[in-house]
Amino acid sequence: MDILIIALLIALVAVVVAGGLVVGSRKKKQLPPPAPPSTPTITAPPAEPQVGEDAATTAEEPRRTIEEVVLPEAEAAAPAAPEAPVVPAQAAPAPEIEVPEPTAGRLVRLRARLARSQNSLGKGLLTLLSREHLDEDTWEEVEETLLVADVGVVPTQELVDRLRERVRVLGTRTPADLRALLREELLTLIGTDLDRAVKTESGTDTPGVVMVVGVNGTGKTTTTGKLARVLVADGRSVVLGAADTFRAAAADQLQTWGERVGARTVRGPEGGDPASIAFDAVKEGIAEGADVVLIDTAGRLHTKTGLMDELGKVKRVVEKHGPLDEVLLVLDATTGQNGLTQARVFAEVVDITGIVLTKLDGTAKGGIVVAVQRELGVPVKLVGLGEGPDDLAPFEPEAFVDALIGD
Repeated sequence: MDILIIALLIALVAVVVAGGLVVGSRKKKQLPPPAPPSTPTITAPPAEPQVGEDAATTAEEPRRTIEEVVLPEAEAAAPAAPEAPVVPAQAAPAPEIEVPEPTAGRLVRLRARLARSQNSLGKGLLTLLSREHLDEDTWEEVEETLLVADVGVVPTQELVDRLRERVRVLGTRTPADLRALLREELLTLIGTDLDRAVKTESGTDTPGVVMVVGVNGTGKTTTTGKLARVLVADGRSVVLGAADTFRAAAADQLQTWGERVGARTVRGPEGGDPASIAFDAVKEGIAEGADVVLIDTAGRLHTKTGLMDELGKVKRVVEKHGPLDEVLLVLDATTGQNGLTQARVFAEVVDITGIVLTKLDGTAKGGIVVAVQRELGVPVKLVGLGEGPDDLAPFEPEAFVDALIGD
């Protein structure tokens, strides 16, 4: 009996254990397979809800940076900064006004420079005239020396004839005698009795009007600017008219010259009507009570008839205010006979009253002074002796001849 009970208990325990194993096996079959490993997604924590906000709503909003949250709130809390005062832009400083040197004695001061480039004429003549016997061959050399120096055919013949006569009468010739003789004859040839003053006074209550003409490359605009300096140095007030509207930057160049000495420049658009600008310049000069109006005209080529006609128009328009007091023709002293051709053509269009020889300190031949005066019948009034702003000087025959023949 006891053995039977023990057997039943063992059977019961076996049944219970077997049932547990079946149940556990079924539970394992119902579990889903584990997900494959992947990179974890990091989600930024939601911002903390602000006072009065719903936590759920705040959690749905994207997170903002500290600059997006703190800076606007700080700006809102901070008092508004006062606006910076507006500082007006300062105008560019006016150019410093220069004080040109006085014109008195300018050519004398520049005599050494002139002598270095021009005294070959005088020394050559003195050497020839110092020969013991002055035969025909020597006089032909004298004549050739004068012609090479651009004195011109007729003036050369006149000078040679006078020299031959005076040397024959003089007889014995010391170096001092020859120098005095040559100086006297050159001064006679150049002319010491000509009126070489630049006319800048009208004789009325209106400004004197000076028109400057010449072809391209002669230094016409530069001469106009330098002449303004000469006049200012002599205590005159000047208005400049930039009527050269065909050459690029001519008006700018002239205005720069004027600003240096405090002279105002009347100008117009590039390619504008030169006669209109010249008219306005004289009108402004009258309104301002200026002493002198200087008009720089276009550097026209003398071979272009239409342009020369326009130059005549400028003159006629300016004369509606009153007569021109001076018409200066600017010539490059190094151009020789070509310069004389230019002089003839310009003289046919406008009444030339004076000549300005530029670049006389370079390779120029001093005889051009004589030749151009004979060609036009008007005096050389001004000479340009260098590139400096004050190297334009009144022409002084005595100083010029002394530079030619030396001391």
